Amino acid sequence: MKKARGFIGLVFDAVQETTHLVERTHDAVVDRTTRRFAPVEPARSTAAVVTGAQLAISGGVFESIRLVNGWVRLGTDAALDVVEQVAGDAWESEASLATPVSSDAAGSPSWVLDFAEASLNGLWGDYLSRRESALDLGMGFRHEGRLLPTTEEAFVRALDAPTPKVCVFVHGLASTEWLWSLRAEEHYGSPQVTFGTRLHDDLGMTPLYVRYNTGRHVSQNGRELSALLSELVHAYPVPIEEISLVGHSMGGLVARSAAHYGKAHDAPWVERLRNVVCIGSPHLGAPLEKAVNLLTAVLRRVDAAGAQVPAEVLDARSSGIKDLRHGYIVDEEWLGRDPDAVFADARRNVPLVDGVGYYFLGATLSPDPDHPLGVLLGDWLVRLPSALGHDPEPARRVPFESAAVFRGMNHVHLANHPDVYEALRGWLGRSLGEEATIR
Repeated sequence: MKKARGFIGLVFDAVQETTHLVERTHDAVVDRTTRRFAPVEPARSTAAVVTGAQLAISGGVFESIRLVNGWVRLGTDAALDVVEQVAGDAWESEASLATPVSSDAAGSPSWVLDFAEASLNGLWGDYLSRRESALDLGMGFRHEGRLLPTTEEAFVRALDAPTPKVCVFVHGLASTEWLWSLRAEEHYGSPQVTFGTRLHDDLGMTPLYVRYNTGRHVSQNGRELSALLSELVHAYPVPIEEISLVGHSMGGLVARSAAHYGKAHDAPWVERLRNVVCIGSPHLGAPLEKAVNLLTAVLRRVDAAGAQVPAEVLDARSSGIKDLRHGYIVDEEWLGRDPDAVFADARRNVPLVDGVGYYFLGATLSPDPDHPLGVLLGDWLVRLPSALGHDPEPARRVPFESAAVFRGMNHVHLANHPDVYEALRGWLGRSLGEEATIR
């Protein structure tokens, strides 16, 4: 019911925002027409009178649409209240359906619903957060697709044999934790096999999966992840000795941000942090977001309604997406700045946490990383220098302990490919020492 309310509410929001957009476009067209007569009298006075009348009539029409939309919304909310009271138990049973971390869940009703919700969070998650929408995913651990509260009782029920070594997986933009199981049956012969299950079998690490609103600023999610990990330390059934963070795409930036804020605020979990692994993360920015930013700026300069409408639509993309333009991970990189300024790279050299192993993985579509296709497109969404933190200016590079490059692989495949796992297992196994030799 909560998700149903969220989706229905978003439809009414869309009607209202579309009405605003059409009204602004209409007024701009009228104003542009009036300006053509401005230098000439008496046409100027006549045009002003006609324009005033036209704007008054159109304004009444648009306001009527907003009022009707508001009345229908109130009526729908009232109807949903009745439905919820009459069929509360049925709705509750439906809400218990969730998408497991399993590749064969793709296409199921719960998977489609989760995919739609995650996509909306990626595109407009900051808007959903401001509106306190029921579709705002927030941030939390998930087990078998369901929210896993940070209480000892919840962890005891969910985890068969929790170990003192924990690996936390953070997905990327517009995704859920399901992504970590992508193509599992093809790669491993079983749809449930992920990096997490393999690390559990090989290194005795307990995997935990985070789901979050990817449309919010990366730094906001980084701080929230740090707080969540502090709760984990207090609620986990056994004392945690070591924590590793593994992030895919945007998730790698969120992991770096969480480590930074955790260290800055002396969070209890940071002293247990041993590894941060970033898989295909745009540390220096993503070319697609840079291209959209440039396109929007060009459209803004075109004095035509046909250009202004798509410009406004593109500008409505989330803060999380805009952070990917240059790889922002702290508040200072975006606070007080125009989020749509072109070529305004305010990325800072954020120091890594001492004593923690930082590892970076990147990929190229071409078998040869030096091939023009591999150089230009990288893994299709992130170019290799960005994934490895190799800024042309040495002072702005992201230092790392080790890195791996995979050839002939795209951005999404990195989330559950056997070759990527071998590198991951090697790094985490090395950090655990002799007692964690691979079984």
